[in-house]
Amino acid sequence: MSFNIALTGLSAVNEQLNTIGNNIANSGTVGFKSSRTDFGSLYAESQAMGVEVIGTTQSISQGGALTTTNRDLDLAISGGGFFVTRASNGDVAYTRAGMFGTDKDSYLTNSLGQRLQGYPTDATGNLQTGVVGDLQMKTGGLPAKATDELSFVANLDANQDVPAVAFDPQVADSYNSTYTTKVFDSQGKEHTLTQYFAKTADNSWQAHYYVDGAALAAPQPLTFDANGSLATPIGTVPLTVTLGGGVAPLNIALDYTGTSQYGSEFNVTGNRATGYAAGEQTGMSVEKDGKVYATYSNGERLLQGQVVLATFANAEGLKNISGTAWTETAASGAAMLGAPGIGQFGTLASGALESSNVDLTQQLVGLMEGQRNYQANTQVISTNKELTQVLFNAL
Repeated sequence: MSFNIALTGLSAVNEQLNTIGNNIANSGTVGFKSSRTDFGSLYAESQAMGVEVIGTTQSISQGGALTTTNRDLDLAISGGGFFVTRASNGDVAYTRAGMFGTDKDSYLTNSLGQRLQGYPTDATGNLQTGVVGDLQMKTGGLPAKATDELSFVANLDANQDVPAVAFDPQVADSYNSTYTTKVFDSQGKEHTLTQYFAKTADNSWQAHYYVDGAALAAPQPLTFDANGSLATPIGTVPLTVTLGGGVAPLNIALDYTGTSQYGSEFNVTGNRATGYAAGEQTGMSVEKDGKVYATYSNGERLLQGQVVLATFANAEGLKNISGTAWTETAASGAAMLGAPGIGQFGTLASGALESSNVDLTQQLVGLMEGQRNYQANTQVISTNKELTQVLFNAL
């Protein structure tokens, strides 16, 4: 009986050593989760029959350290969640290994060719949060875009006096302050929009507009109340500019919301204009909320999609299909998808990877314990053999 019990012990310890060896071998594998062999006693009614392996448990919820790589498409999850990937046959897997790149069709994929899942964008760059699909980068350059909006926020100095001479952009004493903004036409060529602010009375000003030195329409009156705020919202000021060179006219909606008149120096706190010159794609970036952008040589960037993460009611119930990938089961529950940084979903770190969570010290201690258990069981078998030999010799 002791011989059979020792054999069960050898078999169980052998599986434990295999698990520990696999952990140690994958201590450098990105996104790997260590495993533990669980034992249970064998009984026949009240008679002890030895030991058996009742299962292997992975430490899925235990994160690994984040290691910086400075590669844009190396992604690490700081907190809860899994990346979602889809194979060419439609199989969905969940992983913490964030080594991604692009394939020949510009899809974001891992080394196995599985495509990273997320919210795509439509043709105008708007995020489609109701749809989860393969994330794909748009190729080619970014065409020029004409300026059509300008948000301008400034403070006009209430201490200034009304100019003594009529407005003339060539005469500095005919206006109180000026500001120039760079704008673009339909072919991406640069132009300058200059605003001249001239005080006309207490709480009253006029804004004069010039593009490339040429005057536009009539000046825009700006009236402020006793508290220094715009007296009445003026909405947007439409500016239409006819340009030569075969380009379309510029139609700019100028918004002064937030502009004030206080007793302090002229100061511009907001000057945001749309439009840009054409640019070539120079790379890509991923924000901590999972939004993926293509970057261009003109300094612009274009939203390409947003990475989604998955969480589970019981992550330990996932089925392991490799050291770094899992599939959902009835025990894990269905995947819950969402954007990084919201609720239980962790944030993304671009240019970093999650290391294996294997604790080498712990594994080496387990290796020594397993070795002692193995030796103890072999000693039982050896002793049993000697006793059996003694009994045979006595007959």
